[in-house]
This record gives sequence, C-alpha cells and structure tokens, in this order.
Amino acid sequence: MPAIIDAGDIIAGFAFLLSGYATWQTVSFNKKQKSLIESQEKLNYLLMEKENEDSLKEKRADLGASFIKIGSTKYRLKIWNKGASTARNVRIEFPDGNDVVIDSEVADKFPMESLERHQSVELIATVHLQTKRKHVVRLLWEDDAQSHNEKLSYPTL
Repeated sequence: MPAIIDAGDIIAGFAFLLSGYATWQTVSFNKKQKSLIESQEKLNYLLMEKENEDSLKEKRADLGASFIKIGSTKYRLKIWNKGASTARNVRIEFPDGNDVVIDSEVADKFPMESLERHQSVELIATVHLQTKRKHVVRLLWEDDAQSHNEKLSYPTL
C-alpha cells in the first residue's frame, strides 16, 4: 500500500521540526546563561576579595626608612609611615650592627608609642669615609591589621 501524505502530515512534520529547533535553541540558551552565571559568580568573588583587601589596607601601617642629606655633610635616617593606619609600638633594629646612627638618638626616640599616617621621625646619622654605604634596618610595629609587623629596609647613603 502506497503511503499517502496529506496536508495534516506535512503540518505535523513542520511542527515536529519547529519543536526540535525550539528545543535546541533552549538548550543553547541555557548553556550560555549558565556560563554567564559562572562568570558573574567569579566577578562577585573577585570584587569581594578586592573589597576585603582594601579594607585590610585601611588598617595597615607601612613603614620605611631612608637617609636624607641636610646641607653638605649632615645626614639623617628618616623613618616614616606611608600606610593608611597608625603604627603603634614602633621599634627599630640594626641586624648588621649600627655604626651610623647615634645610639642615644635611638634610645631617646624608640620605641615610639605611635607613628601616625604620613608622620616621620629623623635620627641623627654620623657619616665618615669608612661608613658603609648600604645599611639594613629592621622596623617592627603593631597596627589595626596585625599585632606583629616586620619590614627590612635597605637605606643607602
């Protein structure tokens, strides 16, 4: 018996093809939407990390040291705080020995109770021909982020 195709069969075939295309489009859209959601979750995570890091930066002090020249022969060792927070209980050590800063200066000024943001302290340095040009200074302090911070600085003359 020959198969007879009438208008209803043709309409049903088109409906079947249209349904298959719609299903394929829906699956494709869902994959794209899932990818977008994953990207958005990663972005949210990165934004939260950045916010946490910025919040922590606001609680940190950042100390540094360098020699500054005053006039033609006078030098000072300048300790400063360029962080966003106040440094408390600031201490200074010279791991390789101190042959440049006057000991009474260190004893009189350190430990410092606090070193505010953008505040600095200067120590009188005695420089002569045998003074080595590079020194190691260990700075120790407390701030709102941590109770023990340490930084090695290498000021040069």
